[in-house]
This record gives sequence, C-alpha cells and structure tokens, in this order.
Amino acid sequence: MKGIAVRGIWAKIMLLLLTFVYMGCNTLKKVGDDELLLTKNTIYTDEKAVKDAEIKNLIVQKPNSNLLGYPLRLNLYNLAKEDPDSLFRDWLYKKDKREKRLANLISKKQINALSTSFFVKGWSELLKRIGEPPAIIDTAKTRKSTELLQAYYGSKGYFNNTVDYHIVSGKRKKKAEVEYKVDLGTPFMVDSLATNIVSKQLDSIYREHAELSVVKENQQFDLANFDNERKRLTNLFRNTGVYNFQESSVNFDVIRDTTQAAEDRNMDVILNVRKPRSANDTENTPSNYKIHRFKKINIYADYLFSEGTDSLQSIEFEDYTIFYKDKLRYKPKALTDAIFFKKDSIYRDIDYTRTNRQITNLNTFRYPNIEFIPDSTEARLVSNIYLSPRPKYSLGLNFDLTHSNIQQVGTALSTSVTSRNVFGGAETLNISARGSIGLLSDASLGDGDFTSEIGGDVNITFPRIWFPLNTEKVIPYYMLPQSRLSVGTNFQKNIGLDRQSFNTILSYNWQPTDLLKNTVELLNIEFVRNTDTKDFFRVYNNTYQRLNEIASDDFYQNNTQLDSLYNENGSLTIPDGANDFINAVLEEGVSQSLVDTRDVRSIRERRDRLTENNLIFTSSYTFIKNNKQGTNDLSFYQFRLKLESAGNLLSAVSNIIPYEKNSNNQSLIFGVPFSQYFKTELDYIKHWQTSSTDVLAFRSFFGIAIPYGNSNNIPFVRSYFAGGSNDNRAWNAYELGPGSTSNLNDFNEANLKLALNLEYRFPIVGDIKGALFADAGNIWNVFENQDNEEAIFTGFDSLKDIALGTGFGLRYDFTYFVFRVDTGFKTYNPAEEPTKRWFSDYNFRNAVFNVGINYPF
Repeated sequence: MKGIAVRGIWAKIMLLLLTFVYMGCNTLKKVGDDELLLTKNTIYTDEKAVKDAEIKNLIVQKPNSNLLGYPLRLNLYNLAKEDPDSLFRDWLYKKDKREKRLANLISKKQINALSTSFFVKGWSELLKRIGEPPAIIDTAKTRKSTELLQAYYGSKGYFNNTVDYHIVSGKRKKKAEVEYKVDLGTPFMVDSLATNIVSKQLDSIYREHAELSVVKENQQFDLANFDNERKRLTNLFRNTGVYNFQESSVNFDVIRDTTQAAEDRNMDVILNVRKPRSANDTENTPSNYKIHRFKKINIYADYLFSEGTDSLQSIEFEDYTIFYKDKLRYKPKALTDAIFFKKDSIYRDIDYTRTNRQITNLNTFRYPNIEFIPDSTEARLVSNIYLSPRPKYSLGLNFDLTHSNIQQVGTALSTSVTSRNVFGGAETLNISARGSIGLLSDASLGDGDFTSEIGGDVNITFPRIWFPLNTEKVIPYYMLPQSRLSVGTNFQKNIGLDRQSFNTILSYNWQPTDLLKNTVELLNIEFVRNTDTKDFFRVYNNTYQRLNEIASDDFYQNNTQLDSLYNENGSLTIPDGANDFINAVLEEGVSQSLVDTRDVRSIRERRDRLTENNLIFTSSYTFIKNNKQGTNDLSFYQFRLKLESAGNLLSAVSNIIPYEKNSNNQSLIFGVPFSQYFKTELDYIKHWQTSSTDVLAFRSFFGIAIPYGNSNNIPFVRSYFAGGSNDNRAWNAYELGPGSTSNLNDFNEANLKLALNLEYRFPIVGDIKGALFADAGNIWNVFENQDNEEAIFTGFDSLKDIALGTGFGLRYDFTYFVFRVDTGFKTYNPAEEPTKRWFSDYNFRNAVFNVGINYPF
C-alpha cells in the first residue's frame, strides 16, 4: 500500500509538470503578429562575448525572468483574462434565459457585483500583479542601451568606440535575441599629471601622500579612477585638519593637443583643488581652506532641544567643559572617554565618526548632535557635543511560538527590565525572566505530554574593558570595547532528564575595524544538574531497547538469579531492573559473550555520562571577520574562528590543593568532576550574487573537542549534533550519525563535526522566494572512550560516512525576517548498507520537512 501511495504522489507531480509544459507552449499567447518576444541579450566587444554582470545591467530591456529556465511569471501573466468583465457579460447573455434564471437564484444587484468579483475579475488582476508581461522588443529601449554602452566604454578611455545592435530571429516565430556589437578602438592614455592646488597647506599635504594617487601617468583613462581620486583627496584633507573641505573643490582638466596626429592617444591631466564655493570672506567662512585645531570642546549632558543652555551648570574636566542641569549624573571620565576630539589637536573626520559610534555604544544616549563653530580670526574650532539621554528604565516583553522535532508546538514568554547608567559610568543593567511550555511530539520523551522551562538572567554591560590592568593602549576606546558580566539560571522539565543549570560569564568584546570583531570569554562557568536520573532508560528509549534486546536472550531469561529484574512482559523494569542487569553483566560476570559485555559497557558509559552532573569552567577566544556592507550587500564572506579551553585553571589549582577523587580517579569540586577539554571551531560563509536577484550561498564548518586530563569525554551540552533546519535538512536534529551508525541513540552526539552546505536562492513571485540546496556532513567520535568502530573517525577513510541531503525550499520575505519551509531528501545515507546508500529513501514519504526563521546561513 505504501508503494501505491508513493506512485500516486509521483503521478501528481508528473501531472503538475505536464501542466507547466502546456503553459510553456503559451508563452507567445500575448505577443502580437508584428511583435517579437525578447529571449536573450548578448554583448560583444571586439567579437568577444561580455560576461561582466555590471556591463550586462546597462541593457535597459531584459528578457522575462525565469525559474530554472521556465518563464513562470510570464505564463502566470498569460493566464490572466484581458477583459474578464466583458467575457462574463458575453457568457451571461449568450443564452436568452441565463440571466433570468441566475436572477431567480441571486438578485440582479448581486449579478452586477459578481462581474467585478475576485473570481471573475480579481483573479486576473492578481495574476497580472504577480506575473510579468511579455518583454516585447522595443527599439527605443534598444537604442537607449547602445547609448549607455557607448557612454560606459567612453568612461573607460575608449572615446571613439561605436556601438550597434542586431535583432536575430529565433527558431520559433515571434521570438528573437538582441546582439550588441561594440567596436572599442584604441584607448586614450594619461601622459602627464600636473597639480593646481590654491592652498599651500593642502598642496603640502597632497605631496606627502602623492604616491597613493589613484590617477597615474602612463595609465589608461578611466573615469572611475578620477572619481576615486576625488574621494581619496576629500578623505585625506578632512582627516588632516580641513574640517570643511568639500569634494566639489576637486576637479580635473583633461587636455589633448588637437594639433597632433589623430593616432596620438595621449592626454595631459591637471588636478585642481580650488577654494570653497563660498569664496567671499564672511564671519564663519574663510577665503581658503586651512588646517583647523580645536580651541574648546563643550559637552552638554542631558541636553533637551526644548530647553536653553543659559541655566546650565558646568565643570572643567581635563581639557573639556561639561554642562549639566541640576546634578551631573555621569562620571566625567565616562563622557570624555567617548570623545575623540582633543584640545589643540587637528580636526579629523575619523575622530568625528568614532565619537558618534562610541557615544551610541554607551547605550545611554541617543545619536549625538555634534556642532563645529569656526573662530572668525584664526583657524580654530569650538565643538559643542549635545547628548540626549535615553530613558533611565525600559521594559521589554516578547512572546514566541516554536516548533521542533521534540515539540509539536511551544509557547514562550519573556520579559526584561533595563536600567541605564547604573553606577554613573554609562553601565547598563538588564534583568530578564523567561518561561515556556510545549506539547511534546512523543510522550515517551518526558514524564507527561508537556515540557516546561523557567529561567532568568542578570547582565551588566560596561562600555570599557573591566580589568585590573589598564588596557586602553592595547584596546583603545575607538574599538568600541565592552565588558559583560552575566549570572543566570535555568530549570527545564521533561526535556531529557529534567535539568537545572547555573551559568556565570565574564566576557569582553571589541571591534578593531568595521570588518573585525574579537570576543574573549575570560570566565564561563556552567554547572548542570540532572534532577531525574532514575528516568534515564524511559527517556532514552533507544538505549533501553538495545539493553532489553540483550536481556531478552534465553540465556538471561532462564537465569533464576535475574528473575526479579523482569516484569510480566519479560522486559527489564525501569530503573532497577535495567541498572541491576548492567551490574550483573559487568560486576558479577553474568554474560554469555564478549559482545554482550562490550555493548552493556557502552550503555553504562552513556548512562553515566548523561546522568552525571557537570561543572564546566572554560575560557575562549572568538575572531570574526565579515565584509558585508549593509543589508543589501549580496556578495560577501564571513569567517569565524573559536578556541575554547576548559578545566585548565582548576587542574592547575589541583596541583596545589589536592581535590577529592571519585572511583574513576577524577578530581571533584563540591562532589562533581570538572570537565577538561580543548575545543576549536572554523566556520566560513561565502555568498555570490549570480544576478540582480539570485544568490549562491556556501558554508563550511569544522569543529573538534578533545577531552583530556580530568575527562574521558565531552559534556553533552558542549558536544556536536547533526541534522535539523540549520544543518543537514534531510535528517531531523540529533538523528544523523555518529559515523555510519543508524539512529543509535535518541539524541546522537559526538565530539567531531564536519558540515558543508550549498544553496541556490532565487525569487519566484513577489515576496515568495525559492531555494535548491545540498547539505553534506556528519559527526564522529574521536579521542573518547568509544569502542563502536562505526562511530569513530579513523582518518580519511571515514569521509565515506559523510551524509548528503538535497532538497528544495520556499521562503516568504516579511522584510524584517524570512519564514522558510525546507524539504530535504536523503540522497546518500551512510547508515545504509554500502550498496543501498544512494537514493534508497529518496521520496516524499521519507522526506524531512523543516520550518525555520531567516536563512540557515
């Protein structure tokens, strides 16, 4: 019956494809007899095809968009009726008595409303709105494209280029391509570069940095180089004291001697830096550009635009004057550390930018208003910095609905209170509480049908590095340093064994540039306490079934010493029967084979590992480089490196003050063995914009955690898992691996992970997007007390266990977030027999459906 159902699904898919093919035959439905549908644009420069997307975008008229080669939006548009209300009237009056019979069923007024209803008219309007009209070749737009191409290549120095176009008819009637032919000619060159800078000070600055000029002698003319040189000089002058320099003051004279032969393509260039546009001397405008230094810097704390400044009090702190009302609520140093202007120093644009960023980073003030007043008699500046405070307190409230492979549906409510400027140094205190309740997908996962969680955190953020030693020289304030101290606790019910956790973090982060971010967690202390360990074999049902299979053998069933371990169904009781059976096999030697002993030992190790409490005392460093420029940048990369070390400080202390030991010779703190391991992660993401709307996204991840010293394995909460909506989408979370094992445990995890993801993203209709993806990867055990060879990474040979999932997804863009549904198929499953690994479960019945928010990478 399952085979019949699968065939039925594929029959429906084939019917849908045939419908699309039929629709594809109607792409010319709305193309007139004297019109041509544009199918392709091609640009040739000196007989070579152009592949540069920037140049292709100069073409004004483009072919209809397509979805994997199929013109979906065009065919949707073609399905719309041109005059649906007239067609309705024709149908209504086609038979004499049709209108009368219809009026007997509904009123005449309703008949009129029916002619403008969605089913008659609205449907066609919707198809036109989400569809796309046929791209009929328009020679006016084609000529406009030739003009743009000619102007573009002219800007590259090909002043004498010519552009023509040809319409090439396709194999089918009413279809054609347009070919643009560009004859470049000989490019013009910059022969000499002279300067005409009216200000001696600016001329001196220019010559100090002349080697960085973008425009050079013996260089092909390129208008982009002149634009970049204008921007470079503006940035240079505004960062060497010329606070009011205008980019419009920079221009170029390009001279060619017309008396020379026509073949001469050399040009002379003169760089001009002129006076400001307002060249007349006024009180606030000098006659020429000068280097300005700061005479006085005023900081207006708690400034309100509706109030004047006459009634304010002031204090002098170092080289700053701080104005305030009634009482100064901020430590002066907290304010001045955020200001990068110094008395008697020259003006620099970069200091202006850094001041804005650091004041915003304080999270105490709104975006600042910075004013510069030039002195009328000398090149001196007075800077007024107006700081408008944010509210002292703010309240946040969030409500979420969630779904996962563990929960059918979950609701979460969280609230937070934020207090700013807690100690007068622009510190931010955040106190948050959260609670959730969810309906379990499988009641066997917990004690009942519901899961619950409650927790809270106290966070305080300092806008500086909070450390006994002075770090300002190493991490200056323009790097936006922050320190964060966090204390939190969490109580989970019906997730695994019920868990309580306590966490304390002291971390620092700073940004040397816009591309780089560093984070150091000096201390991350986490204590995890499992509160319902007696339910291990009920919660982890797969592990119990493996143990029960061993215990169901006649050898054990007929052993009278073990009778008390079984229930009336012949299964081990939970928890006493299962635990006593393990002890009988491993401690009392009641076993019929070495295989049984090995398997039972593996089960005991997993039970002990997942039921023991954990004390995790780590330090870590994370480096992130991201060159994305704004939300509209579709071509970028991100690299993340994380190094983490656990237990070394506690281990060093144990050499001085010996700890209590357990039976496994592990050192204990408050009766709990502390974890000791080293962990490293490498994560690389790259996006390529393949067209104006399409993106190819790639991600690679490698992570390994190596236990040593006081640990034989990695704590469950710090191990790796595979599968899920952000990983390999053909498997549910925790189902894949380790290695070639087949869903060995209820929650499969390991200490080595490799993941590779490739996704092609494209628009479908309006805000609906599509994706095709391929996810590869797996997890393995390495350097742990694991004896299952199928789960252990032994070298390059283990790479054959990399699982491959492929599939497709739909996304809806809500602007602020993206809602997505992905369907993954097991393409290569390492858990199957070698001859059945490829496409054995490649069907919708075994597909995995993932729901997620935003893109997975």
